[in-house]
Amino acid sequence: MSDKAVEITDKNFDETVKSGVVLVDFWAPWCGPCRTQGPIIDQVAEAVGGKAVVAKMNVDENTAVPAKFGVRSIPTLVLFKDGKSVGQFVGVTSKDKLVDAITTNL
Repeated sequence: MSDKAVEITDKNFDETVKSGVVLVDFWAPWCGPCRTQGPIIDQVAEAVGGKAVVAKMNVDENTAVPAKFGVRSIPTLVLFKDGKSVGQFVGVTSKDKLVDAITTNL
């Protein structure tokens, strides 16, 4: 686990979320709100300091996983615990709200 957000893909998604707590940010480079959310995601990764994985998935390059989880608007953030979705946030979400959700599920 890292104190930085990691880029994930359709190929390594299952391996990434299968155990522990993982927050996945579904985003795209052309999305204005995603550009606002990006630095917040990095702050969340730093705040949880390796207790959880914070990951980003570019929906333009990876379509299978976003489709599986019904991602229709971005940014969408999905919180996983041991491979199961335990929370979802749509739109720009504050660092405090995300850190609280992660620590509640640790």
